[in-house]
Amino acid sequence: MNYQETLDWMFAQLPMYQKQGKAAFKKDLTNSKAFSKALDFPEQKIKTIHVGGTNGKGSTSHMIASILQEAGYRVGLYTSPHLKSFTERIRINGSPVDEAFVIDFIAQQRSFIEQQGLSFFEMTVGMAFGYFASEEVDIAVIEVGLGGRLDSTNIISPEVSVITNIGLDHTQFLGDTLEAIAFEKAGIIKTGVPVVIGEYQAAVASVFQEIAATRAAEIIFASEGKADFKTDLLGDYQQYNAKTAVAAVGQLKSLVVSDDHIKQGLLSVVENTHLQGRWQVLQECPKVVCDTAHNKEGLLLVMRQLQKEQYAQLHVVLGVVSDKDLDTILPLFPRGATYYFCAPQIPRAMNVLELQVAAQRYDLHGEAFDSVNQATTNAKANAAAGDLIYIGGSTFVIAEII
Repeated sequence: MNYQETLDWMFAQLPMYQKQGKAAFKKDLTNSKAFSKALDFPEQKIKTIHVGGTNGKGSTSHMIASILQEAGYRVGLYTSPHLKSFTERIRINGSPVDEAFVIDFIAQQRSFIEQQGLSFFEMTVGMAFGYFASEEVDIAVIEVGLGGRLDSTNIISPEVSVITNIGLDHTQFLGDTLEAIAFEKAGIIKTGVPVVIGEYQAAVASVFQEIAATRAAEIIFASEGKADFKTDLLGDYQQYNAKTAVAAVGQLKSLVVSDDHIKQGLLSVVENTHLQGRWQVLQECPKVVCDTAHNKEGLLLVMRQLQKEQYAQLHVVLGVVSDKDLDTILPLFPRGATYYFCAPQIPRAMNVLELQVAAQRYDLHGEAFDSVNQATTNAKANAAAGDLIYIGGSTFVIAEII
């Protein structure tokens, strides 16, 4: 198979959370452990940093990678989902995995994948570990996919574990209380391995403290730090992630990282790792901004950022997935804006008319469009030079306009 045929096989044959939702979620690490054994335990051949949490784990992972790149290390970075290309998920010093490696990996492992019934995520985690080991990276930053305790990435023994924050997201998998979700996220805490908690939240701090104590893991709350850090990632909310990244790097006893590496790394995240979709300005006049925030906690921060912008009229291009709790997110959006409702081109997308009707209950009014691009085109056509267009609601919406 060529590269496109390989991707088609991967997407068509295997469960994938971003397309199927709950049907692709497996509460078991048996497959991940079996695949690791079949690959000769590649994750044991590399140093790793494990990053979980509800919001900010992607930005934090990219910040950590950028800092370590500035320190001269060869850094693997595994994140999900991708925005435009599958190879974005697996990078070394910002460069995506070679398409040839993806082709060869699937060709060599296809029989095992089929026989074992691996999920899309289980397969890609194994691919990332195999790639990083074969390329002999100095360290790899591994972002949790969903939860933590039973996530496919949770077979590593990291140098440091990171949990950014806790919010009510993916409740159908992780539980419907902050404490229950915190317990699942805390599953990445390992015996004797320090854990950095990005934000001190009184409702869940004791969950982390108790689990860390039972595993003799030093616990550090990054939000208690007084220093502020400048970063090229726009949005005031990135300050939380910067503090978390710096605290995590500070726990790496086997690597040498200077204050200058930290400073330059935070100022060069986009250049070093090619992160997209975080308060990203797509154009000026009218200004167009997009952000991948999609749950209550993430959108609350983004809406606060939106309030700081200067504009004559606000236009919002909005699309979500079908399992989104609209009653928790729609009240966050400004009522005075003009809305352009849409649906990303994935099976999990919420019907645009259903979204439009639900939004009207919160006094959010606008037209429904057949696609994200059509909604964006109409927003640009209607916006004056001094207006602002915000595009968001789902990672998959952003993927279609970047």
